[in-house]
Amino acid sequence: MTLTPKEDVLDRNTLKGSQLVRPLLEFNGACPGCGETPYIRLLTQLFGERMIISNATGCSSIWGASAPSIPYTTNAEGKGPAWANSLFEDNAEYGYGIFLGVKQNREKLADLMKAGLESDFDENIKNSFGQWLESFSNGEASKKASARVLEVLKDSKYASNKIANEILDRKDYLVKKSHWILGGDGWAYDIGYGGVDHVLSMGDDVNLFVMDTEIYSNTGGQASKSSQTGQVAKFAAAGKKTRKKDLGMMAMSYGYVYVAQIAMGANMNHTIKVIAEAERYPGPSLIIAYAPCISHGIKVGMGSSMKQEKFAVDSGYWHLYRYNPLLREEGKNPFLLESKEPVSPYKDFLQSEIRYSSLKNVFPDVAERLFDESAKNARERYETYKRFAEMKY
Repeated sequence: MTLTPKEDVLDRNTLKGSQLVRPLLEFNGACPGCGETPYIRLLTQLFGERMIISNATGCSSIWGASAPSIPYTTNAEGKGPAWANSLFEDNAEYGYGIFLGVKQNREKLADLMKAGLESDFDENIKNSFGQWLESFSNGEASKKASARVLEVLKDSKYASNKIANEILDRKDYLVKKSHWILGGDGWAYDIGYGGVDHVLSMGDDVNLFVMDTEIYSNTGGQASKSSQTGQVAKFAAAGKKTRKKDLGMMAMSYGYVYVAQIAMGANMNHTIKVIAEAERYPGPSLIIAYAPCISHGIKVGMGSSMKQEKFAVDSGYWHLYRYNPLLREEGKNPFLLESKEPVSPYKDFLQSEIRYSSLKNVFPDVAERLFDESAKNARERYETYKRFAEMKY
């Protein structure tokens, strides 16, 4: 029995449509209920057949390449993500280098196509070249245009033509690639931050995706610059004293970087909209995704990690927003705050996880002070976002 793909039944950039596309991530080695894998699974449903992934060393490189197998797979056409793992500290630069290599090849293809339009190719081939050039920066359109180029050149009378042969030699670069640089908060906030900042500053069309567990998950839970005030972790046994670094705000200061914070369990439509919008954005994008971890000690269990993401947003612990620089060109505010006012008590969320409640058991006096400070920090952050969202352009 032949299975018919359902990818074109509905727009794949919607909640329903995305779930009709085969995930190209399966049988991963993550902990049950891991908050990271659902995001990457979704990325493969949206862009998997043309994805190039540069993965920082960490939890995501371990569950993403559990020897002797790898969970990334291919679709019915044999196409799937190209995956590579770099060092913890230079993943952004590594992914950017891959992007530059692909860019060089695609620009050479564009030159060949333009030369082909001035040659003695027949009109059918020239039309296919013209369509390909028009769809150069459009991922979905470039798939169809590339297929047509290959079709018209495959059996043409120009088999010995130099331009045709050079195009066919670079056929793997015909489709616009979807470049994703992945890693955890230990990479993006800490050890690899210099590279993250450098790549974002370059203005090129790459997508950085941060799975924010607020700890170095693969070490068993070390504190990072993403850890919240009052959080218990390795090297912060008496609760972290300082507030969480606002990576998104730092990236927004460039003005030309697409930036967003998401939480799949809190708002699935928002998650898909952000990812699709970021990938289409013709410049650098940074998506920070809240990812519950087994090291958080969720009291109701990891089977409820999606509900815990919603709890984090409802309590004001985590905020949903997107910053799209293209909106400024339309005279609109580029910053959209998509979290509502908290409806659940902030401290109830803290008490729902052992990484916080354990501090109250061991250092009750310290815990109350740090929890109050954590709640104050969260409120200040929300008020700051709210002011940005209300600005007039």
